[in-house]
Amino acid sequence: MHRILAAAALCAILPAGAATCPALLDHRMSTIKGEPADLCQYAGKVVMVVNTASYCGYTGQYKGLEALYQRFRDRGFVVLGVPSNDFGAQEPGSDAQVADFCERTYKVRFPMLAKTVVSGPTAAPLYKGLASSTGEVPKWNFHKYLVGRDGKALASFPSAVAPEDARVVGALEKALASP
Repeated sequence: MHRILAAAALCAILPAGAATCPALLDHRMSTIKGEPADLCQYAGKVVMVVNTASYCGYTGQYKGLEALYQRFRDRGFVVLGVPSNDFGAQEPGSDAQVADFCERTYKVRFPMLAKTVVSGPTAAPLYKGLASSTGEVPKWNFHKYLVGRDGKALASFPSAVAPEDARVVGALEKALASP
């Protein structure tokens, strides 16, 4: 009986949804604007996590990512852009410069996190979890991970696979159809 009361008391003080946050999303990071971001807020959504860069041959994929976000966000989909300078030093600017570039050049409205290390031993815990779950690490900018509503990694797409590619859209539509 004491355990039940203790559990009830603990649940009463935890933020809503904290007990149901999947491990893959159970991270606190910062937005590109410097505000705290609890990734648990995306629990129950289909999430595409993409490491981005402003000076990359794939930078034009921002347009396709934004189009996917606009097309599917009302069905519970979100793109999380994660700027990184890990590959080719193609994201050298500050968070403010990256935000300005994304907003002015590509009209990006999907959430963007602060610049983050996405590969190697100092990769952010989110990226370590994604790599562990899929068996794939980003090899370049614009690597895309798809996470289901249950918080489990569903797919991983390398940089050369564009956001509007039929494989990406098909996997996304299948994930959105799942409860």
